[in-house]
Amino acid sequence: MLLIQGSAGGTTLTGTLFERGERAPTFRGAPDEDAPYVWVCDEFYEVESGGSEMEVGGRTMHVAFESPMPRGFDTREQGIAAAKEHVRTQFARIGIPPADVELAVEKAEPGAEL
Repeated sequence: MLLIQGSAGGTTLTGTLFERGERAPTFRGAPDEDAPYVWVCDEFYEVESGGSEMEVGGRTMHVAFESPMPRGFDTREQGIAAAKEHVRTQFARIGIPPADVELAVEKAEPGAEL
């Protein structure tokens, strides 16, 4: 599995790209089990009140999380590109420009503590 991580404004978001032969989590809305690469990551956005309070870029904000939206891909490259775009989009949803997000891709062993 690959961990795709974006950092900006003093916070980090990490999602998982399950690779060919690895068992992606199964739950309602998960992509077809036959997809060779499966991306799973939280989605969030800023709200006026409620949600979770977090500090981003020196500013306190309230953030609401949505259920992860898993997506399946045919190739590793497609999965990584979509994962990076997803992470940038989440930061943009809380006011951080996509160009300010530092991205990293890290290989992790299945079953490793994340």
